[in-house]
Amino acid sequence: MIFLQLFYAFFKIGLFGFGGGYAMISMIQGEVVTRHEWLSSPEFTDIIAISQMTPGPIGINSATYVGYTAVINAGYSHTIGIIGSVIATFAVVFPSFILMLLISKFFLKYQKHPIITSVFNGLRPAVIGLMAAATLILINPENFGSSFLQIIISSILFIGTFIASYRYKVNPILLILICGALGFLFFNKSMPAFI
Repeated sequence: MIFLQLFYAFFKIGLFGFGGGYAMISMIQGEVVTRHEWLSSPEFTDIIAISQMTPGPIGINSATYVGYTAVINAGYSHTIGIIGSVIATFAVVFPSFILMLLISKFFLKYQKHPIITSVFNGLRPAVIGLMAAATLILINPENFGSSFLQIIISSILFIGTFIASYRYKVNPILLILICGALGFLFFNKSMPAFI
């Protein structure tokens, strides 16, 4: 039963997830944490972090990790968890594949048509809204900490990373490594407590 639910949930996400992986995050969170309760909020946050650090699109990576974790949390073995991964990944990619086949035949011919232009003008703000929703979902105690000092340090890391990436075009891999080292230094429980 969980496999059909996984397929249906990720098929919907793939079908309506306009704007790419980051726009899908809020939809994935709504399905797997809120609606089906396959994952806890901290597990979902960890999966998003892992999905961002691994190569490939975040939406597909998230589907792969969520499919595996949801099946494991349902009490199945790790081998069956891999089947959950495959089903969720296939389901999230399948609608895009079909739509791209259909659209590519007509888009080049009608891309300058006023109706098509109007549709895309309406989709752009919706995509930005979905990306903003994904950002707001990730601003939570699991990512920013629960104590006042943790929130301050996490906010400084967030703002510093945003400025370094947006303004100074610092390599994202370097930013991940620096923030990981600072996180280890400030938040590691075995180190002398800074916080």
